[in-house]
Amino acid sequence: MDSTIAKLLDKAVDGERLTADDGLRLLESHDLAALGRAADAVTRRLHPEAYRTYNIDRNINYTNICTAVCDFCAFFRKPKDAEGYVLPRDVLLQKIQETVELGGDQILMQGGLHPEFQLEWYEELLQDIKRHFPQVNVHGFSPPEIHHFTKIAKLPLITVLERLKAAGLGSLPGGGAEILVDRVRKELTRGKVLTDDWLNVNRVWHELGGRSTATMMFGHVETLAERIEHLERLRQLQDETGGFTAFICWTFQPGYEMAHLPPAGSFEYLKTQAVGRLYLDNFANIQSSWVTQGLKIGQIALIYGANDMGSLMIEENVVAAAGTVHYLTLEEMRGAITELGYTPRRRNVFYELVDEAPLEPATA
Repeated sequence: MDSTIAKLLDKAVDGERLTADDGLRLLESHDLAALGRAADAVTRRLHPEAYRTYNIDRNINYTNICTAVCDFCAFFRKPKDAEGYVLPRDVLLQKIQETVELGGDQILMQGGLHPEFQLEWYEELLQDIKRHFPQVNVHGFSPPEIHHFTKIAKLPLITVLERLKAAGLGSLPGGGAEILVDRVRKELTRGKVLTDDWLNVNRVWHELGGRSTATMMFGHVETLAERIEHLERLRQLQDETGGFTAFICWTFQPGYEMAHLPPAGSFEYLKTQAVGRLYLDNFANIQSSWVTQGLKIGQIALIYGANDMGSLMIEENVVAAAGTVHYLTLEEMRGAITELGYTPRRRNVFYELVDEAPLEPATA
């Protein structure tokens, strides 16, 4: 192993903060095994417990109508497109009922940037959900959606977030981050929130006492330095607010206008997640992305920096629209954790354990 890389890995394992230059050096390294060992050492330091976690939720896309144009998105439909939809309220509530019956206590609810719905429509949606399912956390509305709501309503961000929280919004997903560098965002999308505003939605939500997740979709038009810039912006905001519960990264799935780009493989995924674990020293949790990688790489991710297997994901539409479809049963997910020598434990979006603690083996 390169001596410089070895020193950087030792530095991270010992709990010292990496610089942007350090992070870039690690991403440029091809010593995947060494990166994995270091990331796993950091994970074990932060999570010495004998379990690894997962949760049960459902990804409900309440609409696919979107005024933004993202070159990588095969899911959205333009306004007036014949394939555009808005889920009828009774269908959406039935999806939540099915989730509850399967043991879920959360829905991940996201949609497009609808050009007509006012803030009151989203408040009524949340109120309907909470009236029928007060026990279910709504992990809903990505930062691009929230930013869009402020434009439609012509209201300050804090007012929009306060009203959504009062109506029943429980936490914010990290969708729409892609790469938090404006050069990349402008090349990938039109009509969508830029970096500072994506971060500020989270900042204000955290200031209101809310929690959110942070994500990164990589392996398209960004440079390795821009991946590190993304991690740096997240780390800075986490220093400021402490409001992120977890970081989740996944590889770009070639499709739509970007189908010509070669896909980033499992090597690049594991390397980037490992560097994410080493760099994001103020993030408690890293989540595996079996949805894009499949069961085996999703399992290996648990020894490359992740301490959480992610969601059972009863329903997923956006990644599937790009042609990547992986599904797991609860038994497969729990089995993948057990096979690595850990006890599988179910948690909620706030990383609080919600299952019964397993019985300790009887002693003689």
